This record gives sequence, C-alpha cells and structure tokens, in this order.
Amino acid sequence: VQLQASRGGLVQAGGSLRLSCAASGRLFRINDMGWYRQAPGKPRELVVTITINSGGTSNYADSVKGRFTTSRDNAKNTVSLQMNSLKPEDTAVYYCKLRRLGDRSDYWGQGTLVTVSS
Repeated sequence: VQLQASRGGLVQAGGSLRLSCAASGRLFRINDMGWYRQAPGKPRELVVTITINSGGTSNYADSVKGRFTTSRDNAKNTVSLQMNSLKPEDTAVYYCKLRRLGDRSDYWGQGTLVTVSS
C-alpha cells in the first residue's frame, strides 16, 4: 500500500488549506483512513479518521472539531482534509494513514508540512 499526500504549505492564521491523500496498491480490507500530525517536539497525534465503509464514520480530535472536515471518495481511494480557521498551533507535519483489517501495522504517507503564521 502506498499513500501519496498532496503538498501542504504556508497559510496565515484564519486561512484555509486542503490536503488530499491517494491510496494505491493492495487496497482490500480497508477499515479506515485518516490524518495525524506531529508538531516539533511533540508526539504524533490524531487529527481525524474516517471509516471507508459503514457510512463513513469520522472521529475528530477535539482541537480541530468545527474547523476541519474530512471526506472520502471510495471510487478514487482518496481522502481529503479541509482545514479552515487555521491557527498557529495547527503547524505540523501532517501524515495520511490507512488501516487494513487484520494487518499488524498501519500504512503511512510521507508527511506534508503545514505552517500557519500568526
């Protein structure tokens, strides 16, 4: 499984940015996809996950609820993250993740940097 995320970027506080992640390879038994982020000096943390089937249930971190929205396109094997009202504390490397049922580990994209200036 390979995950290719779109490029992040630099945005001013209050601005918006959209990330997308395309999955390829052995795409079967996919349970969910999502986004994590890691700020400098901090552990990687959940941003949001969304189930691929079962109605696309999403689970957002409290810190992004109401500002970030995720969506999926099962036909294209992509998941997107719309980030609005960005804050400097959203600055991080964002990673796309995919989980398959029965696998011992998850699959991760290469990470893309999002920088929010104040």
